[in-house]
Amino acid sequence: MFKGILIEKDDAGYRANLKDIDEAQLPEGDVTVRVSHSTLNYKDGLAITGKGPVVRRFPMVPGIDLVGTVESSTHADYQPGDSVLLNGWGVGEGHWGGLAQKARLKGDWLVPLPKQFSPVQAMAIGTAGYTAMLCVLALERHGVKPEHGEIVVSGAAGGVGSVATAVLAKLGYTVVAVSGRSEEADYLKRLGASEVLNRADFSSPGKPLGKERWAGAVDVVGSHTLANICATTKYRGVVTACGLAGGMDFPATVAPFILRGVTLAGIDSVMCPRPDRLEAWRRLGIDLDIAKLEMIGNEISLADAIPAAAKLINGEIRGRVIVDVNR
Repeated sequence: MFKGILIEKDDAGYRANLKDIDEAQLPEGDVTVRVSHSTLNYKDGLAITGKGPVVRRFPMVPGIDLVGTVESSTHADYQPGDSVLLNGWGVGEGHWGGLAQKARLKGDWLVPLPKQFSPVQAMAIGTAGYTAMLCVLALERHGVKPEHGEIVVSGAAGGVGSVATAVLAKLGYTVVAVSGRSEEADYLKRLGASEVLNRADFSSPGKPLGKERWAGAVDVVGSHTLANICATTKYRGVVTACGLAGGMDFPATVAPFILRGVTLAGIDSVMCPRPDRLEAWRRLGIDLDIAKLEMIGNEISLADAIPAAAKLINGEIRGRVIVDVNR
């Protein structure tokens, strides 16, 4: 038996509870992992609270991230005792995830824990930080350089935004952070933001084109925020889109794309190919100031994850939530 958060849906309704789970209930997989830490991401918040149709089968253990030690394996790449981590691949949605003391997974989904990071540090980064790095890599791939101008980061006080701000600042970019929480301005400037703008400046319907300002962007919000960022991006600028915290809609026009040559680059972290994952984690080991992870990460117990999920959905949590599944 082991402890985990179990989401159930039946005639009694939708609910998430901390339960004792029999190991025989674990799903199929060729690697069994003793989990040390997981995280709470926006998707996990939707799953636990039931505020989004994230979970595709029941019962389900949520948690799209995990780090731990291989307990048993029939996969050629992993042996008992190996330290591994996982991000995405549908865990916590269609396959039991990391918010439990054990997980059984496909070895192809795992990557070795980078030597630069402790388990806690790896989860302070987690899917959010790895996604942020994918956004930075996309900006670089499209030729956006620090000398080209400012990079705007929306939802900057959240997990993706925090890591994106820290990485971009270390790489020499001028970062303008956008947040709805004015009390986080000092935090964002300590991460490396040169300026902090109010979310309200971006969240209402705007013009098809605005004054050119951004050389690039990392957007986790979607909806009017993404549309307004595109409308104010410089000629041949690049906008990376990786989230929908403000909505799944995109109320924009084609004007920024056909008149200014703006590129809108979609970033998917869930099914991202293994080579790109390994490169993102390699670069995080180089381009993320590990000291800033102490500012970004907040550690809680497994029992605290359920109430924390509601706070996360309501935008009341700064940075990353690390879950110690063994306390």
